[in-house]
Amino acid sequence: MAQYRTQVRIIADVLSTARDMNTEGNGVGVTTLLRKGNMSYTRMTKLLSELVGSGLLLELNGEKISKYMISPKGVQFLLAYGSFEDFATSFGLRL
Repeated sequence: MAQYRTQVRIIADVLSTARDMNTEGNGVGVTTLLRKGNMSYTRMTKLLSELVGSGLLLELNGEKISKYMISPKGVQFLLAYGSFEDFATSFGLRL
């Protein structure tokens, strides 16, 4: 049976991509986030709006496109999520 990702796992995936794919320091485009996040454009734009609104992502507005960077708050989220995931796995649970 297929394993579906939870909303929290999707958020962690998007934040991880924003952190890991930002090699030049000028942010990550929506296309990269779409490919790595494996979701529709409509769903991704809603999620990006929520993540920017909550302070987990920073939006960098360019001339034509917006790019996204993980914020310090987003890094804290990923650390806490990783710890909780490890904790749950130690009890044989899957997130």
